[in-house]
Amino acid sequence: MTAPAPRTPTTAPGPVRHPGRTGLAATVAVLVVLLLASLTAGLAIGSVRVPPGQVWGIVTHALGADWGAPDWTRARETIVLDVRAPRVVLGAVTGAGLAVVGTALQALVRNPLAEPYLLGVSSGASLGAVSVIVFGISVFGAASLPVSAFAGALGALVLVYATARTGGRITSVRLVLSGVAIAAVLTAVLNLLLLTSGRGNEARAVLAWTLGGLGGVDWGTLALPSAALLVGVGVLMTQARSLNLLLAGEEAATTMGLDVARFRARMFVLLSLVTGVLVAAAGPIGFVGLMLPHVVRLLVGGDHRRVLPTAALGGAVFLVWADIAARTIAAPMEIPVGVLTALCGGPFFLWLLRRDARRHREGGAG
Repeated sequence: MTAPAPRTPTTAPGPVRHPGRTGLAATVAVLVVLLLASLTAGLAIGSVRVPPGQVWGIVTHALGADWGAPDWTRARETIVLDVRAPRVVLGAVTGAGLAVVGTALQALVRNPLAEPYLLGVSSGASLGAVSVIVFGISVFGAASLPVSAFAGALGALVLVYATARTGGRITSVRLVLSGVAIAAVLTAVLNLLLLTSGRGNEARAVLAWTLGGLGGVDWGTLALPSAALLVGVGVLMTQARSLNLLLAGEEAATTMGLDVARFRARMFVLLSLVTGVLVAAAGPIGFVGLMLPHVVRLLVGGDHRRVLPTAALGGAVFLVWADIAARTIAAPMEIPVGVLTALCGGPFFLWLLRRDARRHREGGAG
């Protein structure tokens, strides 16, 4: 009697319909308009409301392109340009970066549940960043925080991947459980560092940062995350064909000329770099990299040449609005934006689990 062949348990984010160039252009155009509207709302909404027309007047005036006589106070200009603008831009950059990282991770490990937060990558980056703060490490000067966060993210990602991969295969359950277990250990070490650091006020501030937040940033904070996003999106776009090959499976990708192991290693370094820089700037913000790739694939199909840029736009829109909600729902108190993204992402994750289980049952029945 021959034993039944093992069913492939990993469900890659498979390709779906392709809407054509006109549909893609329309989707991108809508997302660009939504992003501009979201940025305007982020600058206008707050404890001091600023009319959208005045927001655009202040911004264009700062850019040297006045479209009318200034009719705003100096205080409003300071609120828009120095208080809200860096925060809104960081939200857009972080949302775009996390969505792109999640898209690439799901293709690399061929698992629709993969994303930096669930796989413990954000926890590794947080531990690296907090270690720099607690121990006062300054080996790399001002870059010590993002460098340490990158090292933590890379170490966590490699550890989760090595733990989950058995016999050349990775199941959804094993990948998620490995990520959750390693994230729990890294978070426990992080909390232990904070509790024993002997810096009470600083520890409380760092603890709030670990919930994810965009407050207290200035223009100087934006350079590194913006550069990381541009590099990440640029490199991933050049590798979109290889990511598409992985959707067909490792063996098929290898027969089509892709060195899977080497490609994964390079991409893990890149994604850890982007994640580490983003976490160092905004703290660990979960589920953006899980939800947006799935939503975008419904709109533009599974081709990564289409998914990556649209996921970046969608992630930027999502996190800008999440931040607006975080600072207005319980005003004057501010809710960490990571709490809100978790409230959205948790149910979405459970829906994905149920969908994955249903597909396996249907595949087994077929």
